[in-house]
Amino acid sequence: MLYYLSRRAALKWLETPSVYQISKDELYELDQESFRFIRDCMAAGGCASRDTAFIDYCIEEGILTAELVSGGRPPVVQSPVPSLRYLELQITDACNLRCNHCYIGDGAGSELPVAQIRSLLAEFDAMQGLRVLLSGGEPLMHTRFPEINEMLPDFYLRKVLFTNGLLLKKELLKALKVDELQISIDGLRASHDGIRGAGTYDRALEALRLALDAGFAVSISTMVHRANLSDFDRLEALFKEIGIKDWTVDVPCPAGRMKEHPELLISPGEGGRLLGYGFGAGLHSSGKGFGCGLHLMSVLADGRTAKCTFYGDQAVGTIEEGLATAWHRIKPVLLKDLSCDCDYLEVCRGGCRYRAEQTEGPGGKDRYRCMLYGVR
Repeated sequence: MLYYLSRRAALKWLETPSVYQISKDELYELDQESFRFIRDCMAAGGCASRDTAFIDYCIEEGILTAELVSGGRPPVVQSPVPSLRYLELQITDACNLRCNHCYIGDGAGSELPVAQIRSLLAEFDAMQGLRVLLSGGEPLMHTRFPEINEMLPDFYLRKVLFTNGLLLKKELLKALKVDELQISIDGLRASHDGIRGAGTYDRALEALRLALDAGFAVSISTMVHRANLSDFDRLEALFKEIGIKDWTVDVPCPAGRMKEHPELLISPGEGGRLLGYGFGAGLHSSGKGFGCGLHLMSVLADGRTAKCTFYGDQAVGTIEEGLATAWHRIKPVLLKDLSCDCDYLEVCRGGCRYRAEQTEGPGGKDRYRCMLYGVR
């Protein structure tokens, strides 16, 4: 029998040869023999093997299929080292809310051109990328979002849409061509509505349930702030009851509109312990000794490139130069260069470097992460 590489899997030559199961967001490292075999399965003629145990495992994991798969794929070539695995595209800085803690602040009305988005996705795919993160603002506010949505299946990437949920209606969900929706819920009703606007909590929860009913993977992002410090036990119970698999908890940085609302700021002692909440939401890291953002780059709505959206004022290039050029300009954070020497350094990876630099300068400690591990 002949077998083919599943449409929902992609062979990726990262630091090590791997195959990425897009639907499951699982990355499997391969030895050279397995790499060559799966590469053969990409061909129009398929492949055959006597190793039934390996074949059965690959079929069970959604990597191989016995059904003919047509359509071209990007070439499998060695990625840059370190590899660019996660690309955040801030496709617009427009938003339908004015959240008090938003680090972006008031947008300038910028959005990425559709043709440039296609070009960026194609280059990211060719660079062996894994996840593209469509963000804003509110990405659904892009004036040509339907066109962006239609192009997404052309790329062998996991597409994740970051949203406040307010525009997610049944008809849109039927048409949406992403793999995952990350919805922001920043507390229970009173604390969420207090920073995002009256009625937004109920609308976000309704969107969450509609998305789950429509079959989407749904993750939650929660920011810790002054008004939600007592909400986390109940949030955890709620999200587990609903069936959420991934919940990310973080502390907002003192940037953008957050600077106008110092009453929301919390101390490391207050916020650090709450970073222990959350579950799932793993990354595919390639090694030890590096800080956060080793495999991440962002493209801002005005076309500048940066190591993440927090570093918008330290752009490394523009989209006209291409992703590869910008990526080579980003220097990885080395843990040995940080003023951190505790036993948890390889676990926390120096925390959020932007937050640490804002409070303690280059090489400084992210005190919120320190407090999570009881380090003073």
